[in-house]
Amino acid sequence: MLNAPSDVLLLDGQSLTIEQVVEVAYGREVALAPEVLPRIAAGREVVEQVLRSGRVVYGINTGFGYLKNQMIPPADLEELQHNLILSHACGVGTPFSTEVVRGIMLLRANTLVQGFSGVRVELVARLLEFLNLGIHPVIPSRGSVGASGDLAPLAHLGLALIGAGTVEYQGRVQPTAEALKTVGLEAMSLQAKEGLALINGTQPMTSLACLVSHGLGQLLDIADMAAAMSIQAGLGSCQPFRAELHALRPHPGQRRSAELLWKWMQKSDLVECHQDCEEVQDAYAFRCVPQVHGASRDSHAHIQSVLAREINAVTDNPIILPETGEIISCGHFHGQPVALVMDLAKIALSELANISERRIERLVNPQLNRGLPAFLTEHGGLNSGFMIAQYAAAALVSENKVLAHPASVDSIPTSANQEDHVSMGTIGANQALQILSHARQVIGIELLCAAQALDLRAPVKPSQPVTDVHAFLRSRIPALGKDRFMGPDLEAVAEMLADGSLWKALALN
Repeated sequence: MLNAPSDVLLLDGQSLTIEQVVEVAYGREVALAPEVLPRIAAGREVVEQVLRSGRVVYGINTGFGYLKNQMIPPADLEELQHNLILSHACGVGTPFSTEVVRGIMLLRANTLVQGFSGVRVELVARLLEFLNLGIHPVIPSRGSVGASGDLAPLAHLGLALIGAGTVEYQGRVQPTAEALKTVGLEAMSLQAKEGLALINGTQPMTSLACLVSHGLGQLLDIADMAAAMSIQAGLGSCQPFRAELHALRPHPGQRRSAELLWKWMQKSDLVECHQDCEEVQDAYAFRCVPQVHGASRDSHAHIQSVLAREINAVTDNPIILPETGEIISCGHFHGQPVALVMDLAKIALSELANISERRIERLVNPQLNRGLPAFLTEHGGLNSGFMIAQYAAAALVSENKVLAHPASVDSIPTSANQEDHVSMGTIGANQALQILSHARQVIGIELLCAAQALDLRAPVKPSQPVTDVHAFLRSRIPALGKDRFMGPDLEAVAEMLADGSLWKALALN
């Protein structure tokens, strides 16, 4: 778990960063920036003008989707918004984590404060109040096709605002009405356009995507360190990582990985001790790390650029233009930009895990590991060592290959064919988060194997950065002597990768 910053984030709809989304996901408080208040009010005034004029405008006094031509009388407009939330809250499956839900709440507020959705200030303020009080709607993770927005998940967010559904508060799932009573709040009554403004958008998939992107960014550095450890323990060469070589094929991610590998392998007795060995060149899993990791790095850079725009975008429909008083239907709710980069994230993460598993195999296999005992145990036969840890890594990377199939190439028409192309972005983002978890576990297994191999190479020493990371691992997970239940070890190393502690340790090098 990250340490939540104590300072309050001011939400202005324009400058939110991925890192800030992650900070709020893990507990940072949020407030409205003063400059957004007139913007919100101006957008709301356009809606009020429509209501006073009696004009028929989609989303304000009509039905929704295929029912767009059904006119709703003024006396029923509050019921229309109320019914919209109730009817659309059809999510199923395991709920999103608290972190994902907090990201959803923040991102939806960040689009509403821009003043193009026609909501009242009170609605946005209540969203932030829920965030700061720790009232988290229970939002099922399945049921969205990624257009017209993440309708079902966001409707579950809307349920909490109107006092329906369930929330997680103070560590317990409970009826929303009960939590509101505890904190002394009344349920909201949504006004014209507000129910639709809550549910038309990409915030669930984008919240997932921010957590995926953040995790991928840290994992790239950790994967480079795991490789540096494995290559040294496997008596590999650092020569393929020389800067002058990578200047000849100057992909930025490749150059960065090569730079780190070169830095982390200098002054290594393990590298020096086999300079005159008979090996002509290393296998791809060692020699091609910059090319493979680097491609994932470049993918990550593209993912970040798309998300940086999306988190500050208006994803509503219809969109209100306060300067002209126009209300225009468009397709900003469509999740295709996020869907495509989440499919890319799935591939980038899967490849980090794929090559990591191959390095694991080179360490545990006595035909490949250059003198280390089979499965990294000194008493093989009686002990199996890391034999089945490699099986676990193999199982995870194989499952990743199934999950990495692009979700965005699928589309099923909805709403009686009115919504006839959808992104499936939330499916892809859910899959990307699962692959991130798997990749962390695989690279964690590599770190354990590399640390064990370095123990077995002693007293010959690796480089100082690798020595420091080895010591960090050993401060929490002892070396494997005779066989023991390895479940706690695998869990502990995966947690080091998930909570950022190992990544922070790398920053010291």
